[in-house]
Amino acid sequence: MNKELNLSIELVPQTIWYSSLRNKIQKEEWDKIRKKSYADSGHKCTICKSEGRLNCHEIWEYDDKKHIQKLKGFIALCDNCHMIKHFGFASIQANKGLLDMEKLIEHFMKVNNIDRKTFDKHHEESFQVWKERSRHKWEQDLGGYKE
Repeated sequence: MNKELNLSIELVPQTIWYSSLRNKIQKEEWDKIRKKSYADSGHKCTICKSEGRLNCHEIWEYDDKKHIQKLKGFIALCDNCHMIKHFGFASIQANKGLLDMEKLIEHFMKVNNIDRKTFDKHHEESFQVWKERSRHKWEQDLGGYKE
């Protein structure tokens, strides 16, 4: 991808689906983390600056040689930006009629100021990376949140 995108698809390798910090800590602790991420963003989406319902998104860094997924931090995202990050899950929701995929793609293009062809290329590249990463077993590094 030549152009740096404000919003990108970030697919978690299939071999570590559902293995997130949120699923490993008590609800009260997660609530503290998510509320801090909302406050840090001024209670707006970190990416598109929209107001309203927010989600706390875990930022992961991937070491593709050692197969280590490292937790780097958290950001507050609106529903649309969060669904883009989890585009595979969004596709499942759309297939069930619970989400309008075209509106989600329009949001992606607007936030990044790009055309459909550029979205399609990013989408394809993201799934290629996901497919390769999903061939491996991953270890997680929770950084400052290690048990």
